[in-house]
Amino acid sequence: MPLLAIALVLLAACTHATWNLAAKRAAGSRHFVFWYSAVTVLLYLPVIVWLLLTTRPVFTATHWLALAATSVLHIGYSLSLQAGYRNADLSLVYPLARGSGPLLSFLLAVTLLGEQVSWVSVAGVLLIVSGIVLVTGLWLAGHRARGKGIVYGLGTGLFIAAYTINDGWAVKTLLISPFFVDYSGNLVRALVMTPSAWRDKTRCLEEIRSFRRPILIVSLLGPLGYILVLFAMQLAPISHIAPARELSTLVGTWLGARMLQEKSAPTRLIGAVLIVAGVVALAVAG
Repeated sequence: MPLLAIALVLLAACTHATWNLAAKRAAGSRHFVFWYSAVTVLLYLPVIVWLLLTTRPVFTATHWLALAATSVLHIGYSLSLQAGYRNADLSLVYPLARGSGPLLSFLLAVTLLGEQVSWVSVAGVLLIVSGIVLVTGLWLAGHRARGKGIVYGLGTGLFIAAYTINDGWAVKTLLISPFFVDYSGNLVRALVMTPSAWRDKTRCLEEIRSFRRPILIVSLLGPLGYILVLFAMQLAPISHIAPARELSTLVGTWLGARMLQEKSAPTRLIGAVLIVAGVVALAVAG
């Protein structure tokens, strides 16, 4: 992978893990997804207006289809992830979701988009997935609501794989700006969830006062991290970028263990080494 793509993925990994920590801390909020989607729409609106005025993009039916697909898939991803955080530890749900997503993304990028692979890239993916299995520590006692956590983690991983392929196609083949791809998902998600928030407006207003800091963090860093990933996809194969994103698992698991006092295990160090080795393999592949 080009060095710029690696740098973008590394920065995105840090922002991604940070906003997931904030999302975990707001797990008790019923309308958290609505609030951070709505605030994102407001915060990034000036950028979108500027891009529309300066680039004057022309969207065909295919472009709108890709934007509609990312909107639907990101709604499913957000709701599944937040439900997982309500029922289980960050250090269980987050690595499991991030571990299952890249493997599926890799397979879909190769089979559907025809991207070329080598034994080095395959080995890199296997190292990353193996490392995440160790980092997750699924065999250990002490995780709350393990069953639900595993279900939501795997479900979130499916959404990750689906939107990764769709959005990679949108920015690489259709040449849609990464800003438009991310913004459309947040805009549609906010609109879809507005009626529910309005019906429960008393609690909704209480939650923005109680969780205003996590809402602001996710609204700023969530889109930023994913936009960086989309730009990286324009520079390197999706089958390399998707697994390399899982460096965020190291940060997310460490944050869960240290800042949220979730249980940790020595085997996670081995998992961390495997993840780093896998990312290095993907970096040199191709």
